[in-house]
Amino acid sequence: MSGIKTFLPALAVVFAATTAQAMPQSPAERAQLFATCAGRLSALTEFQWMFDGPESERTQARRDQFVGLLEVTVQDAVADGMPGNLVMGWRLNAKVAQADLLRKSRFATDPRLAAHATIRAETLIRDCDRWILNI
Repeated sequence: MSGIKTFLPALAVVFAATTAQAMPQSPAERAQLFATCAGRLSALTEFQWMFDGPESERTQARRDQFVGLLEVTVQDAVADGMPGNLVMGWRLNAKVAQADLLRKSRFATDPRLAAHATIRAETLIRDCDRWILNI
């Protein structure tokens, strides 16, 4: 519980940024949210390294916010009985799925597939961005 006190200002940012959405109630649900968003933003960062270096730094900073929130939240989730190994699975699955969408958005030969992948990838990132303030 002492870890949460250290990260209270960041949690306040998350709560302030979520006017349209309710924060998940359980620590495990919050850990899943933060892990998923960290994974998605990791994939986007790596994709941007190839095509937009300066933007990758901004994306990496957003990812780091989710990693910090995850590190604090996972302590409470594990204390509530959540297996700690779930976190890495959530994060990796989200990263692989986002990377696949980004790959399709850029390299698909079918324009409809590329457009769909682009829209879906952007929507998932926007969903994550709703949880933090981008200053």
